[in-house]
Amino acid sequence: MKSYLAAAIQMTSRPDLDRNLTEAEELIDLAVRQGAELVCLPENFSFLGPEAEKIQQADAIAQKSEQFLKTIAQRFQIVILGGGFPIPAADNKVYNTALLIDRNGQELARYYKVHLFDVNVPDGNTYQESSTVMAGMELPPVYHSDTLGTLGLSVCYDVRFPELYRHLSKQGADVLFIPAAFTAYTGKDHWQTLIQARAIENTCYAIAPAQTGNHYGTRYTHGHALIVDPWGTVLADAGNKPGIAIAEIDPRRLSRVRSQMPSLNHRVF
Repeated sequence: MKSYLAAAIQMTSRPDLDRNLTEAEELIDLAVRQGAELVCLPENFSFLGPEAEKIQQADAIAQKSEQFLKTIAQRFQIVILGGGFPIPAADNKVYNTALLIDRNGQELARYYKVHLFDVNVPDGNTYQESSTVMAGMELPPVYHSDTLGTLGLSVCYDVRFPELYRHLSKQGADVLFIPAAFTAYTGKDHWQTLIQARAIENTCYAIAPAQTGNHYGTRYTHGHALIVDPWGTVLADAGNKPGIAIAEIDPRRLSRVRSQMPSLNHRVF
């Protein structure tokens, strides 16, 4: 593993596939111009709209999103995470899918989100992700890279389930991906705290690309795409507008923190 720059992209995706992919490409270009070798897109990067529209367009969203990731990775010679987009499943549902692609446009890892956001938020909004999304049935994978470290996948609501990240940690994860479309109401109180907790307890870097702003109707997300180091220090925060958070992933820092706080070596269970 070497030292490198990673970028967490922040978007305001809407019910417009082509527009969203154009915005994503512009932000990826900005990140690459600043030296990023690993670029991470948020959950719902290619489409964030009413559930009925998502299901109607699922085939097109899936095909265009996957091709976009492969083309962009090759064009910019980066490793890229598509943090979540729908892929058709059975029973008129989709899998909320995170996809990791290498510089040659080849798939490295795929994860179907297992924890679905079925919550009545106190601001009056109700979310029933399971109405259109089929939960994945397997724990998320890690990908072992000689240059980028061991990369662990997750998606959004997963962040509230620490056992999932302990699984990634046990598989040797150095970097945790936490792409999200976190609600504005819960995000203001929980987002940064949860990201820092997952980084600290697993002594890993956490890269958390995010959605921000108003997407359609009353759907608002929190923003603040983050990159957090293994001590829990926020290295980069994208604020509440579309943009990027970019920071160094440093194996020397990783080793130093794990030496100073060797909690992973003290696990009993």
